[in-house]
Amino acid sequence: MKAIVSVIGKDKKGIIAKVSGVLLEQDINIEDISQTIMQDYFTMIMMVSVSANSDVTKLSAILTSLGEDLGVVIRVQHEDIFNSMHKL
Repeated sequence: MKAIVSVIGKDKKGIIAKVSGVLLEQDINIEDISQTIMQDYFTMIMMVSVSANSDVTKLSAILTSLGEDLGVVIRVQHEDIFNSMHKL
């Protein structure tokens, strides 16, 4: 399954390293990544591959907690839900 991980918040060092580290620990592959800094705000969207055995609810909780520690908002969505929400 594919999922979208989004990260938004004030820019600081280590955001990409810490988020990708959690994904590595959870055996999740990053397939595509886009990140930018708009003024002082960091934005990143990642497409990741999540195995059928992975617990997406657990992943979401881990990333939400990490986001709180970093002062950013991290969300995980199934690719189909993300696409449905962002159609014009």
